[in-house]
Formats: sequence, structure tokens, C-alpha cells
Amino acid sequence: MRRYPSLSPERLLTLLAGVLVLRVTASVVSNYHNYWPPNFSSDFLRGREPYFFGAYQWAFYTHIISGPVSLVLGLFLISERARTRFPKWHRYLGRVQVAGVLLLVTPSGLWMAVHAAAGPVGAAGLAALAIATATCAALGAWSAMTRRFLDHRRWMWRCYLLLCSAVVLRLIGGLATVTGVAASWIDPPATWISWLAPLAAFELREWTRRKSRSFERDRTRARATPRRLDPSVR
Repeated sequence: MRRYPSLSPERLLTLLAGVLVLRVTASVVSNYHNYWPPNFSSDFLRGREPYFFGAYQWAFYTHIISGPVSLVLGLFLISERARTRFPKWHRYLGRVQVAGVLLLVTPSGLWMAVHAAAGPVGAAGLAALAIATATCAALGAWSAMTRRFLDHRRWMWRCYLLLCSAVVLRLIGGLATVTGVAASWIDPPATWISWLAPLAAFELREWTRRKSRSFERDRTRARATPRRLDPSVR
């Protein structure tokens, strides 16, 4: 009988997170009919008619197309199995991902942040998110070019977690709706929580791993080093 590899808790969580990302991406795409032509009675576009046409319009359409593409593309790029089996595709699509983040997702996100419905606090959170995402993408690309691949993976993981803030933001919004929390109260801090919380969790995980590896190295060295006997002891 053929044996299948066991599904560890970490792999299961990764699989569920991937399904959630695809589900939210499909939800965004399913609302495209409200955007072409713009339906200003729909949830996201409500109240945006006075400033929609012009620069905001181009930023909006750029963002709602490049954002879902970067989310789906990122699922392939962060997969260790896909990277190992398809290294050429990983390099090619990685360049596409970085270019998309730097040239499309970030500029359009910054422009849309100016008109954030969550007010100045929310606008600052979204602008900081866009800058942080671009920074991680740029550092990830530079690490790959200088062949520091461990750093490259870490930076691109950070970049993808920041891109997934759109998913977390929708989860927070859904939870607020279920619990009856007013959007005017939850939306401003949610724009910060949606990316700071996943990033903090990642950094805590990396710190824990580094401490664990350091502990294992010290213990290995201690075992390999011969003990010196005290000459006074006979």
C-alpha cells in the first residue's frame, strides 16, 4: 500500500491560509461587475463619485487588478516544493512579482490611501503598508541578486504577508459585522492591525527559530569539546 506524507499542523495551516487567500481573491474578482462601469451604490465605491474620475480611477483599477494577481502569484512563489521543482519559473515569476509590487501595487495603493474612507489614521496605515511592502520586495530582490537566498526568502515572506493584509482586513471587517462593532470605530485601527499583526507573528517565529538554532549549536559544541580534567584532582 502506498504511503502518503503526513500532514503536519504547520502544513495544514499553510494549506488553509492558501485556500483563504484564494477565497478572498475570488470574492474581489466577483465584484468586478460593480467597477466596470463604476457602481457608486456598491460598498467600496459608495461616496467616492466626487473624486473617482481622474487619477484615482486609474489607481483604483490598477490596484484591483495587480493586487489579486500578486496574491495568487505569491502562493506559487512561497511554496518550497514549487521552488525546488520549477526553479526557472520561480526566478521568472519572482521578477514579475517584484516589478508588479514596485510599479503597480505600491504606487496605486499610495494614491488610494490619500482618499481612504477610514480617515487620516487609516490613510497613514495604508500608506505605511504600501511603503513597507515595496521595501520588502526591493530588499528581497537585492538579496536574490547578491545570492543571499536565506535573506531573500525572509524578505519575500514579509512582502507576501503584507500583501495578504487585504485578506486580514476582510476578516476583521467580517468579524466586526458579526459582533456588531461600528465600522467608524474599527476601520482606522484595522488598517494597521491587518499588516502589523501578521508581520509581528512572523518576526516572533523567526526570532524563536534563531534562538533554537543558536541553542542547538552551543549544545553541539559543548558535546564536541573534550572536558579538561583539573590537574589537582588525582
